[in-house]
Amino acid sequence: MAILKILTYPEKSLSQPSVKVNAITEDIKKLTCDMADTMFNAPGVGLAAPQVGVNKRIIIYNTNAANPDEDDSIQEFTALINPEIISGSGSIVSEKEACLSVVDYSADVKRYESVTVKALNIDGKKLKFDAKGILAIIMQHEIDHLDGILFIDRISVLKRTMYKKKIAKKIKDQ
Repeated sequence: MAILKILTYPEKSLSQPSVKVNAITEDIKKLTCDMADTMFNAPGVGLAAPQVGVNKRIIIYNTNAANPDEDDSIQEFTALINPEIISGSGSIVSEKEACLSVVDYSADVKRYESVTVKALNIDGKKLKFDAKGILAIIMQHEIDHLDGILFIDRISVLKRTMYKKKIAKKIKDQ
């Protein structure tokens, strides 16, 4: 497949809500495979379509991300079309959460400990599942992308401002 360009902050399109996928076409299926190649190459554990410049409600994630004992060379992914978090419970701090679109930065982010997600799989079958721990964090992080939210939007104003100044200086110095 193909390695796609990952858009990075302050790209304005990353803050735009994504549109619903109306039909799962061959182009959508190819996109999910290209996204997976891109995610594994980066490397990351999840990727949302807006991160590669596609304004559609599609996410993919490393199927084995929640299993740290799994062989890292096994590259299996799951694609979710039009995913939504329909409920969340508990509270956990995602330590040193990072993002392929927010370069050279990580922060602690407060998240739900478990979430219930509904979506379509790549074959158009309706799914509803509970995610806990790292998978719950991945779901929240990637679905946030579909709503135009980056993890830095969920940290303190002070930390976010410091990051934005750092990026502005980096851009200016180029």
